[in-house]
Amino acid sequence: RVVGAREEMAAPSSSAGFGGMSSDNAKGLALAVSSSAFIGASFIVKKMGLRRAADSGVRAGYGGYSYLVEPLWWIGMISMIVGEIANFAAYAFAPAILVTPLGALSIIISAALAHSILQEKLHTFGILGCVLCVVGSITIALHAPQERDIDSVREVWDLATEPAFLSYATIVVVAALVLIYFVVPQHGQTNIMVYIGVCSLLGSLTVMSVKALGIALKLTFSGVNQLFYPQTWAFALIVATCVSTQINYLNKVNISVSVVIDATELCIGASSWIGNLREQKCFLLQQTQQCINMTVITSPKRI
Repeated sequence: RVVGAREEMAAPSSSAGFGGMSSDNAKGLALAVSSSAFIGASFIVKKMGLRRAADSGVRAGYGGYSYLVEPLWWIGMISMIVGEIANFAAYAFAPAILVTPLGALSIIISAALAHSILQEKLHTFGILGCVLCVVGSITIALHAPQERDIDSVREVWDLATEPAFLSYATIVVVAALVLIYFVVPQHGQTNIMVYIGVCSLLGSLTVMSVKALGIALKLTFSGVNQLFYPQTWAFALIVATCVSTQINYLNKVNISVSVVIDATELCIGASSWIGNLREQKCFLLQQTQQCINMTVITSPKRI
């Protein structure tokens, strides 16, 4: 019985897929890679639209919104939306610790297109950075952990409302508000890290909320309705707020596309790892407790 119980606990939650990877992780991997392709190309198209809009109106960096009537900018935005939908679906199948780093592939696509289309020269260190992105993404994809089985969005909400994560989220929100209301008006046009800091800080919360919302929709489509839980709509509100703010400030950046994406992915990736470490810690604690309980149940009683 003990051996059978251990084998049952050790069995993966989904069948093996490509290269020994679980089928869900394989789906998440494919969606994440396609998402990077769409998002990487969208930055270039949007940048071209912003340049055209700046020639006929006020630059977005100076508070102008003439890019909203530029068709090329909307083509880039549609491409980004398609990529984000694929990214959203990837979070529903694979752990965030796998999906988020794969977003670095968009750096390579954007850097290559910026070099050839926007004539932004890619230096030696830029090429080295792209190579490291590929190596890192492949390494993470091959050694990604098994996705945790979650039966309700309320489980994610319980993790998100723990004191440690609430403290982290509070620090992120306060830091973003300080940047928006005190730093952006004075240094937004002279320091790249101001706008990128706002996008990256909120991006870490976006990753966690998208993961939760993706799980809720996945469970709903499988027959376990999660739409009547208020937690689902709370995560949706967080996603909408963070994404709209990120888009607004990302359009204000008027520098090299590859530099913007490099810095943004770096900051979002780092902050996302913090949240994922917390999730993995809770998961490991839960599995350890299950092993202890199983050992107690299956151990022979001593007289």
